[in-house]
Amino acid sequence: MPARLSGLTVVVGREEPGALAELLAAEGATMMHVPLIATVDPADGGAALRTELRRLSGYDWLAVTSVPGADRVGEAAARTPGVRLAAVGTATAERLGSLARRPVDLVPRTQTARALATELVARAAGPDRVLVAAADRSEGHLATGLRAGGMAVTTVTAYRTVLRPPSAGTIEQILTEVDAVLLTSGSTALSWADAPGAEDFEGLIVAIGPSTAAAAERSGVPIAAVAAEHSLEGLVRTLADLVSGSG
Repeated sequence: MPARLSGLTVVVGREEPGALAELLAAEGATMMHVPLIATVDPADGGAALRTELRRLSGYDWLAVTSVPGADRVGEAAARTPGVRLAAVGTATAERLGSLARRPVDLVPRTQTARALATELVARAAGPDRVLVAAADRSEGHLATGLRAGGMAVTTVTAYRTVLRPPSAGTIEQILTEVDAVLLTSGSTALSWADAPGAEDFEGLIVAIGPSTAAAAERSGVPIAAVAAEHSLEGLVRTLADLVSGSG
């Protein structure tokens, strides 16, 4: 099949381009990496997370919702083979599985925190104990859904997300050279919204999922489309469909 994004320049705002860069290249796009966020240690330096990870064997499940979360719990998971692993999406599952040196037990068919909660409750053998390693900006949908399903949930802040709005010079370059911006989290959407001049962007802005789109729209960022499949693959596929006129 022909590369459907050939000749287009696309901004990737996640901290590490990772697989998204490869997916865009496969479709012929030129990627401009503009990190809109940075992940740093939580306010307590990670003390609460270390405490819970030391007693990870007392949990039935370890659940993470992002690659940075997987990075911070993967080694503990490798040392605790009895705990089952859950991840909100394929990219997070790949990182967690690699660090834990075993497959992740549960990735929801629809890659959202709410779907993960629903499927984990369905898989549980009873009121399982779940450790959720979350970002400080997490909306809490996973923990809320698990508790509603009868799970015993401990949520610990694994990292903080710091917004990094693009500079005026970067925005000027984007306005003249870029055809599309991909938003992969609510935090990337907020950071884009905070950049002076970003409101003048006339290209396509595509969100990876409904929570990202909602954060963007609350901040006045116009979304051209939301990925039907809430994954990196789905994000690129949706952009390609828009460009080709089939979306």
